[in-house]
Amino acid sequence: MVYLALLAALVGVVAARSPYDLPASEWNTLNATVGGRLGRGVPIARDCYAQAGVNVTGPAPGLDCATVQNKYATDTWRAGTYGAWMVLQWETCQKTNQGCLLDPNDPKNATAFSAPRVCDQGSVSPYYISIKTAADVTQGFAFSKRTGVPLSIKNTGRTWDIGTLVRNVGARHHVLIIAQAGQDMESLFLYADSNNLTFIGASSKTVGAAGGWVQGGGHSVFSNTYGLGADRVLQFKVVTPDGRARVANACQNQDLFWALRGGGGGTFGVVMEATSQVIPNLVPTVALKWQLVPTADNFKTLLTIIVQNSLRWSQEGWGGYLYPTSSILANPRMNATAAAASLKPLTDFLKVAPDGAGGNAGSGAQVQWSQYDSFLPLLSSIVTGSATTKPQNIAIASRLIPQSAFSNTTALLEAMLQSAQTVGGSVAYYMTTPFSYQVPNTEQGKTSVSPAWRGAVWHALASARWDYAAGPDAAKAAYVKANSAMNPLRALTPGGGAYHNEADVYEPNATASFWGSNYAALYSIKQKYDPDGLLDCWHCVGWKGKATPIASCYF
Repeated sequence: MVYLALLAALVGVVAARSPYDLPASEWNTLNATVGGRLGRGVPIARDCYAQAGVNVTGPAPGLDCATVQNKYATDTWRAGTYGAWMVLQWETCQKTNQGCLLDPNDPKNATAFSAPRVCDQGSVSPYYISIKTAADVTQGFAFSKRTGVPLSIKNTGRTWDIGTLVRNVGARHHVLIIAQAGQDMESLFLYADSNNLTFIGASSKTVGAAGGWVQGGGHSVFSNTYGLGADRVLQFKVVTPDGRARVANACQNQDLFWALRGGGGGTFGVVMEATSQVIPNLVPTVALKWQLVPTADNFKTLLTIIVQNSLRWSQEGWGGYLYPTSSILANPRMNATAAAASLKPLTDFLKVAPDGAGGNAGSGAQVQWSQYDSFLPLLSSIVTGSATTKPQNIAIASRLIPQSAFSNTTALLEAMLQSAQTVGGSVAYYMTTPFSYQVPNTEQGKTSVSPAWRGAVWHALASARWDYAAGPDAAKAAYVKANSAMNPLRALTPGGGAYHNEADVYEPNATASFWGSNYAALYSIKQKYDPDGLLDCWHCVGWKGKATPIASCYF
């Protein structure tokens, strides 16, 4: 499901009207025009709290306290529940510390919701439209423009429909998969696998396939070989803020199509459908998964090996997720023998890595080789080893690390160590860039992702966390820490970029980092299709700045 969220503005935010100021007749009329699918946004834990803040209504249907407590850490439930996020701070107003959270470590911990704790609306919009048709979007845009109530788009991980078709274009033969708005990755992977196809998508079950993932670029464990999601999408059906339903592809609305292929979600319109090219067969892979007991020596040695070999590994087709503790690398181009030879420097180290507690050589690592007949079991392995297993407050920063940075491995290693030290080792290096993907000559320049993606070997991340019950000072400190952790890598990659879907909220020179030389054209397209700025989001193309409802809870 896709939602249009009708936002509340904090006192002091200019040029926006609060939804609380509108008479009931306005909402009743809107509800009638969208087929009764206007909903009241309620914090998901409302029923657990005895006290509620101003304008917070009763619990939403089906969200009784026991149900919420039992499902609080379930990602699929959160993806399909309005007002819920796996990254908890987006349910709250971080600037004022207002929200309605449970303890993610123990959702039944009464301290979290008992007096004097109050359930506040936080950043959950007080009204939303459950989108079923393009006409619903048109009505939502018209309402926002007429009343001045701002809106935003929320794409969840619930399914609508999936369709597959075969299309002949001249001598070319494409197998395509059509994902409706709100379609989650897991159901697409299952559908593709059952039809002996491979869909290139995110390594997360609940990410929406037609939403911000593909519109922002969309990286995958297979991107090194098969490209980004933006490379593989061939058509969008979208409703632009003027209320018009449009088809955007290489033959019509080409400028909009280009913008949607990397310019970011929630910016140019509401995408109702995305059609992407799939691999017309199952893709077998060989994968190495390992766990490491992180000691100071182990960690530095691991990073040294990664720095010394990542460029070659990328050239040989490897993709994956490298963490200090649990990692996985997969290759769709090698057999088991070649894979073992390729990763020998890594596996030789893992065989002798100690655990730091007096264990023998090799006691610090667990290693598992696997061969998969298709992507689906590989995805299960990736998800099982994911570093994020429960909702949490987390600040992240990222940087795309280009091939040129590997010409001085000593400097790169030092920057990585400084970064890791700042956040206590909470770093990751994703080999999910399209480094080895050869963009066809006819497709050169046809996506709007930052040019920094094309020469990047890594998508590097650093993160900092804070307790669910901590206040604004703790949240701000975490953002500062994540930002500071990325500075050594920023300094090493001047003129480089970052992935705006997984970036520092306070990224310096954000437009240059996220889109580089493409920004001017993206801004022009934004003005063409959304001259009134009905769609606005933090650091998105054409964003209006801090004095807006969307930014009112940021620091």
